[in-house]
Amino acid sequence: MKKRSIYVSFSDAFQGLIHVVRTQRNMRVHLLTGILVIILASVLGLSRLELTILLLTIGLVFVVEVINTALEEVVNLISPEYHPLAGVIKNIAAGAVLVTALTAVGVGYLVFIDYFIQFDASVLRKAVPVHYLVVVAVATVIFVIIGLKARSGREEVLRGGMPSGHTAVAFSLATAIWQTSKGWAVVAGFALAALVGQSRVEGEIHKWWEVVAGAFIGSLITFVFFLLKA
Repeated sequence: MKKRSIYVSFSDAFQGLIHVVRTQRNMRVHLLTGILVIILASVLGLSRLELTILLLTIGLVFVVEVINTALEEVVNLISPEYHPLAGVIKNIAAGAVLVTALTAVGVGYLVFIDYFIQFDASVLRKAVPVHYLVVVAVATVIFVIIGLKARSGREEVLRGGMPSGHTAVAFSLATAIWQTSKGWAVVAGFALAALVGQSRVEGEIHKWWEVVAGAFIGSLITFVFFLLKA
């Protein structure tokens, strides 16, 4: 048996995750909630330990939802027609997701409650660390691109299609450089981002309008994040 490359292994894993996002409404809700929680955590300036706890909890919810979906697919494969035991298995898996989600709510309450009690205008004016802002902006761009591609119904969502994810991320980083630097660094950032887009077109992976759309989405989302920070 031929050994698969690391790229193929990662590609298969991403395809599995995208299938869950595409087919499971609850997973899309979890993703949106996770993004909003991380944004709120960045705005409030949570400690590294608190951020770690939140990330682990959010990741646990995602993992349990993925496992739940995998179990549902296995049950559907083994028992295409209705069977009481198949229903019990699905209910148990769904119960695991519910317990994890309720646990996440409890963790979120314990982490955020003191910040909400002290919440006032000074908190709103509190500076968000730039590195947090860049990470959240890029992560949001990636989730938006995955969401758009998942809704398209294409099987191969990591290669080609509208919009170009590589270009979106490249222009997101270029926009972050523009908002935090001056001079030639800004020019170099956008030049490199443009080269990424050009390589996608030259490699016949994307059409030029898919690259333009990716550049627009990446730049706009990142610019809005820095605009809100100002």
